[in-house]
Amino acid sequence: MFKNARIKLTAWYLVIIMLISVSFSGVIYRVLTHEFERFERLQRFRIERRFFDENHPPQDLRAKFILPLDQDIVKEAEDRLAFVLVFINAGILIISGGVGYFLAGRTLRPIKEMVDEQNRFISDSSHELRTPLTALKTSLEVSLRDKNLTLGNAKTVIKDSINEVNSLQSLSDELLQLAQYQKPNGIKLFTEVSISEVVKVALKKIAPLARQKNISIKINIEDNRFLGSKYALVDLLVILLDNAVKYSAKKSQVVLECRKLDKQIAISVKDNGIGISEKDLPNIFDRFYRADFARSKTQAGGYGLGLSIAKKIVVMHSGSISVESKLKKGTKIIVCLPIK
Repeated sequence: MFKNARIKLTAWYLVIIMLISVSFSGVIYRVLTHEFERFERLQRFRIERRFFDENHPPQDLRAKFILPLDQDIVKEAEDRLAFVLVFINAGILIISGGVGYFLAGRTLRPIKEMVDEQNRFISDSSHELRTPLTALKTSLEVSLRDKNLTLGNAKTVIKDSINEVNSLQSLSDELLQLAQYQKPNGIKLFTEVSISEVVKVALKKIAPLARQKNISIKINIEDNRFLGSKYALVDLLVILLDNAVKYSAKKSQVVLECRKLDKQIAISVKDNGIGISEKDLPNIFDRFYRADFARSKTQAGGYGLGLSIAKKIVVMHSGSISVESKLKKGTKIIVCLPIK
């Protein structure tokens, strides 16, 4: 599709360039041929004046010396001019074709990347949605065909179905959130934000999960104000804290630090959980990527979208995000946001 579009765009570039080039060539040809004739007349007039002005010969003798314009010389000059212009236009056509094809590729590249990203997003989403839907459908069909289904078994099936529906709801919420931050402009309603206020809201959202696992969250922050999206930054901290709590053992500790470094706000979330293997670190920000079975949704409940969303938020704020992790020793995620 994009190859055809690139060729069509190149063709339009060529049409526009050649129309301009041929039009200018026509004007140049007309002007120069007129100048050739005018130059010939001026030269003849000067020669006549220098030769006859002093002697004043009779009119019939003057006519013998006045030669008509040599049309062959003028025509030869016009032909040579036409050949040069055609040669130049042919060169412009060839060069413009190559340059136009290159520029068409550069023009269409962002659109192609966006469409490819959308196609991958749809494909990945469809795959992730299909799995719980298939499990839910299979469970209900088996139960429906079971003639000896008891009330207890029916309640178990309903309970499992509700869990799958909750899982689907969580996935759809994350997909909508990712799509929101994946827009070209994202959520760029930047206002002056207090990092302590952002932390306070994020902690309130993550507190139930932390209490459930009896995990304490140690906070060490320096309050700073900078331009950003409070809504997006709260989402960022919730994602990082949620991951830290989910992959930490019960009765452990998660450390959240925020401090100012030069012209940046450095935010770090550290846990003592299961960690991430070195081979998985380069891919953890990819959409739907789950490092291994130990960090899969069967263990911690997730679809591998959190860190992808977190990276989108950080990029939206022109910041950077990095991960330090060792298996069975924990993970530390560091976010640096510029102070604007």
